Amino acid sequence: MIFDMENETLPREDLQKLQLRRLQDLVARVYENVPFYRKKLDERGVKPEHIQSLSDVSLLPFTEKQDLRNHYPFGLFAVSRENIVRIHSSSGTTGKATVVGYTRRDIHTWAKLCARSLAAAGAHSGDFVHNAYGYGLFTGGLGVHYGAEELGATVIPVSGGGTRRQAMLLRDFGATVLTCTPSYALHLYEAAKEMGIDFKELPLRIGIHGAEPWTESMRTEIENKLGITAIDIYGLSEIMGPGVAIECAKVKKGLHIQEDHFLAEIIDPETGEPRKPGEVGELVFTTLTKEGIPLLRYRTRDLSRLNTAPCRCGRTTARMERVTGRSDDMLIIRGVNVFPSQIESILLETEGLAPHYQLIVTRSGNLDNMEVRVEVDEAAFSDQIKNLQRLESKIEKNIKEFLGVTAKCKLVEPKGIERSEGKAKRIIDMRKEQA
Repeated sequence: MIFDMENETLPREDLQKLQLRRLQDLVARVYENVPFYRKKLDERGVKPEHIQSLSDVSLLPFTEKQDLRNHYPFGLFAVSRENIVRIHSSSGTTGKATVVGYTRRDIHTWAKLCARSLAAAGAHSGDFVHNAYGYGLFTGGLGVHYGAEELGATVIPVSGGGTRRQAMLLRDFGATVLTCTPSYALHLYEAAKEMGIDFKELPLRIGIHGAEPWTESMRTEIENKLGITAIDIYGLSEIMGPGVAIECAKVKKGLHIQEDHFLAEIIDPETGEPRKPGEVGELVFTTLTKEGIPLLRYRTRDLSRLNTAPCRCGRTTARMERVTGRSDDMLIIRGVNVFPSQIESILLETEGLAPHYQLIVTRSGNLDNMEVRVEVDEAAFSDQIKNLQRLESKIEKNIKEFLGVTAKCKLVEPKGIERSEGKAKRIIDMRKEQA
């Protein structure tokens, strides 16, 4: 189902004309109302009237997460405080929080785009949406909530936590759509299984999962265990929240970007230069319509690529490839670049393992070491010690062969990896503590 037929199926030429008009308006607004951007543009000798084509976006400065932190809390807002009706922020666990503000129009736009996203995933007005994304300052819960209501669906605002209770509510309320992180979907499956609840006997048919990178192997795991269609959704608080892009259920090959509201680029994460069409690089977004805290060329640090080929679903918007990792989450182990998603792919293709793992990175002298801790499934745990040792050796060999890095593998008992109610914590980097 296409929720907004007019805008989601615009011919590319018309879409790009719309993007240019909105980009020109955006640059004029931030130049007038945001001192940070006026200074940045003046330093480059760029005035709003210099933006004459979409390619002129390269004249504009990048915005980074640190810029939001440096102007904490409201220094990048483009409207008066009286016009801000909602504030969200990150947790700030690694420094000052990033704060974003929404006008009434921003909230309305967000709801519309989340409704588009849910519809693309196959949801409709008759659905019961079990929303297990966190509510509060985190954008996930409320973004999906407003989108589901805009779609006309019934929302079950469960939020995070209380996993066994959630499993019970999924059964009792008859939810047809589950929204949560992919790792939490598997956590819910485990809790339900312990309670004697079979997901495949429930009316649940769609899972909409995001907020952390995940692989095709994990999608297969979720779909097989829960008996649903698992859809990837993408968003980030600084840009809007959930609903920036989503897969369509018809194709599931790339996530449709809401291009009438977000101008996407792919750049070289090292140089900042544009990458050629189809090349992998860092995803950069410019918010074309956001009023509260519009951003020019925000560097997401997410690695992806863009595809503008027509989609069988009928949408004309560009698709971004599933995020494979983050440029700032990349581990460098003895000169080799390693992303958690690469390790995950190897683990999930190995029989006898559960989809729960952590990467422990330490330093001995001047050398970095990586240990992969991964759970075995119930059947493998009952094997003889020599069989488990053989499995550890196999994993170590596969990581070395496919990634070119030496890693120690440690198998742990079922549920030996701590579960998260939200984003799974995949990396424990102890190198700074050991410095």
